[in-house]
Amino acid sequence: MEQQQKIIELNEAVKNLNAEKVIEFTAKEFPGRITFASSLGEEDQVITDMLSRLAPLISVFTLDTGRLYQETYDLLAKTQKKYHNLRFQVYFPEANAVENMVQSKGINLFYESVENRKLCCGIRKVEPLKRALAGVDAWIVGLRKDQAVTRGNIQIFEWDEANHKIKVNPLADWTLDQVRMYIKEHNVDVNPLHEKGFMSIGCAPCTRAIKPGEDIRAGRWWWEAPEQKECGLHNNPKWAKNRK
Repeated sequence: MEQQQKIIELNEAVKNLNAEKVIEFTAKEFPGRITFASSLGEEDQVITDMLSRLAPLISVFTLDTGRLYQETYDLLAKTQKKYHNLRFQVYFPEANAVENMVQSKGINLFYESVENRKLCCGIRKVEPLKRALAGVDAWIVGLRKDQAVTRGNIQIFEWDEANHKIKVNPLADWTLDQVRMYIKEHNVDVNPLHEKGFMSIGCAPCTRAIKPGEDIRAGRWWWEAPEQKECGLHNNPKWAKNRK
């Protein structure tokens, strides 16, 4: 109940603020106790640029699953160099866990079942995320409401029950057009795969370019139903509850 009240108060405090002011407010609200999770997507690159200008003491981390596109690694290197006033950290999955999974399930286990895919995401993403969030009270992410059916009801501040942290979505109400307008105006570097039809970029075996008319998340785990397309980093209990 106390957590829910805190979320209500935080959302009330920022209801008339733009994304940049939300970031400034958040930095003051959680000094030294907040971090930013970047997957190097367009939204995350926008937030990284904002942090560099407005809140450089907020650290940035990314998860290297071991199966990312080369273009993603190149963008990470470029971003680290450009925003040298930010502290970046890269988290990797536990080697033994990956080795045991591949030995027992195969190198491309994720194509065989949703359970296998979630197992892989759990080892390569969820467990490293828990290490990345140790010691902080809140984390910033680049989620937007119109990214996916599972994200339509997100708020700027939410309670992340899985990690027992406050999650901050500064771009929750932004459209993709707004994201790309900011990128153009501020000369923000983005993954060149976006120009090839890749809207949401994750691990190489699990990401493809989308086709005309498809949902922007259609290229992620394209062999699965839309309501299953979360890797465990951003589960939305409110959405799941409403689906029942």
